Amino acid sequence: MAQPHSKNTLDIPIRFLPGIGPRRASVLSGQGITTLGDLLFLIPRRYIDRSTIVTIEALRNGKLQPADSGSMEGPDVRNDVTVVGEVRSFRLVGYGRKARFVLILGDNTGSMQCVWFGGVQYWKKAFEVGETLAVSGQPSFFGNVLQIVHPSVDHLAPRNVEGDDETAVEWRNALNTGRLIPLYPSTQELEKVGLDSGGLRRIIASALRSSPSSGPETLPQSVVRAHSLRSLGDAFHVIHLPQSRREIAEGLYRLKYEEFFHFQVKLALKRHFSKAETGGIRFEVESKLARQLVDSLPFKLTKAQIRVINEITADMKETRSLNRLLQGDVGSGKTIVALICMLIAIDNGYQAAFMSPTEILAEQHFRTLSNLLRTVPVNVRLLIGGQKARLRRDILDDIQRGTAQIVVGTHAVFESAVDFARLGFIVIDEQHRFGVLQRASLRKKGGNPDVLVMTATPIPRTLSLTLYGDLDVSTIDELPRDRKPIKTVLRSDQMAKEVYSFVSDQVRSGRQVYFVYPLIDDSEKVDLKAATTHFERLRDDVFPDLRLGLLHGRLDGSEKETLMDAFKAGELDILVATTIIEVGIDIPNATVMVIENAERFGLAQLHQLRGRVGRGSDQSYCVLMAGDWTVAKAKRLDGLTTEFSGMTPEELAAQRLATMAATTDGFRIAEIDLALRGPGDFFGTRQSGIPEFKVADILTDSRILDAARTDAFNIVERDPALVHPDHHALREHLRGSPPDSMTLLHVG
Repeated sequence: MAQPHSKNTLDIPIRFLPGIGPRRASVLSGQGITTLGDLLFLIPRRYIDRSTIVTIEALRNGKLQPADSGSMEGPDVRNDVTVVGEVRSFRLVGYGRKARFVLILGDNTGSMQCVWFGGVQYWKKAFEVGETLAVSGQPSFFGNVLQIVHPSVDHLAPRNVEGDDETAVEWRNALNTGRLIPLYPSTQELEKVGLDSGGLRRIIASALRSSPSSGPETLPQSVVRAHSLRSLGDAFHVIHLPQSRREIAEGLYRLKYEEFFHFQVKLALKRHFSKAETGGIRFEVESKLARQLVDSLPFKLTKAQIRVINEITADMKETRSLNRLLQGDVGSGKTIVALICMLIAIDNGYQAAFMSPTEILAEQHFRTLSNLLRTVPVNVRLLIGGQKARLRRDILDDIQRGTAQIVVGTHAVFESAVDFARLGFIVIDEQHRFGVLQRASLRKKGGNPDVLVMTATPIPRTLSLTLYGDLDVSTIDELPRDRKPIKTVLRSDQMAKEVYSFVSDQVRSGRQVYFVYPLIDDSEKVDLKAATTHFERLRDDVFPDLRLGLLHGRLDGSEKETLMDAFKAGELDILVATTIIEVGIDIPNATVMVIENAERFGLAQLHQLRGRVGRGSDQSYCVLMAGDWTVAKAKRLDGLTTEFSGMTPEELAAQRLATMAATTDGFRIAEIDLALRGPGDFFGTRQSGIPEFKVADILTDSRILDAARTDAFNIVERDPALVHPDHHALREHLRGSPPDSMTLLHVG
């Protein structure tokens, strides 16, 4: 079938490629692979080094040749011993928990055993006699029997493949011997049409042979020369048909660099043109209200807070709109910084909005701001859902008249009925919990107001460069002077009595305590502790002489407010709660946080919960309660590692606890959390605008990201219109790029 004419060979539909008929094209399309480009961007998950293939006889005699390690970073090439052979037989040995699955693998020099001690019911259905396997692992002897225990297995050539003929077999064998073999991710649907890893290898190799020039060159030649980058077509060739590890590394570098470069050019252009805008508000930053607030504070601002205030106010003096991220660890004093900036806007005759993701957090911020401003003449109003009609009308009228100078609220502020008289400054707290479209709609309520987004979830540098690459970033990296590091300890459930005794001692010393549970009520589906059930046990049996309260998300607003006011006033000794207290709760006298079933919480959530204590000058403690095995395992782990390959879910849970015990540094915890969960799930949601790259990884490819970002921003700074001849192809590529989530990162 003749291929259609196209300026970009990557756009060729897969149905025109050799080896892909209507059935395969339909299945591939269902996997999101519709063009040659999609197929070539199906990057191998790893490689087997078949250039130094080991026979079973050589393995038995100990004659092993070390694999060439190469001289560049990049490809995941297994260095385990690899044997290729046919399945001779397999069987289950033993019964019950002691059962093991034994497979006999043979080549023309002998045979050996492959043994699995777990998942035997799965493995007995995973093979067929006569198929070809590549088996990798560490060899050993069980008596005189050569074996590999729990090997990595790849199905290279099934015995029966639909459409096999002599040519197909010869072509398959040529791709499977004497070289570095790419192994591709497949699915059950693909395997049904013969597109397992081996089948994908064949059609990709055929596509490269029939379409050698794979895609136009969009990178400026200046950066190609500066980094000695391979051409795009050459990069695809060496990734899918490599002759050495160096070739793979160079090909991957080219594709990763290009992905980062194109994205960073877009961010650089957005940042350049946002800075060139002159439609924003120019504030006079000398503020009597701000000075009055600072003079009334019972503490001095930290050097980091003063530095950040200077960074923000320098932007507020410009005629372009402020777009700045303020990040700081829990308890670092972001709210005071935001309030000072809002007071500057108010002194200039504007209103300010303070956005929070939840009602309880909005109520907490409202109380905090009102308390801080008790000697400063500023009208603060709270707008949340569920307020009585008369109160709501009064608040809306106050906002419309402009007499509501600071409006604290949740998503209710986005509603069309909310009409600001003169909105000039917006603070968005825990901003990743708001959708980007919500943030954009709020900004449209004012005359291009300044926007300050805040987060107490420290953001690793590489993620910040992609998620907030077009924003200016300010970081409060210093805690108040009187704060002591929180002591974090791991305790097993069997040590509960000791923990209760410690809690009693703290309460007798005049302190207050949080108990946090993962569930509100008991559940038949999961074996987790529930706040309601354990509240009754703690109140009636464990601490009958103490005052306890129960806080969870099903309570209405007035009940939550009453409980929090009572706890803050010292009328309750212990607050039993769910994760509703994760952010924003500020009770300086609370010095102990006990988290039950701590292994079921994520790292970021544990860190946020821990941040509810340690907010005063007294020593504070965080007690992480978990099962005996989990706690014992956690105490043996390195809490600061970022290498988690091969860990089971139970081991990963123990790893999170080990990290919490090892450090209170929120930024270090964020880096480990990013490595654990990946960028897409770092915030627990994919609506936050995090880009998904096909090849590049912002966690492991930070060196490439830095190089691409530097080049992109330098080019845009010198040639923002991309009119230089060397930038023409890049400009045309950007014009043809489909809109993506990146366009919403800047909410202006």
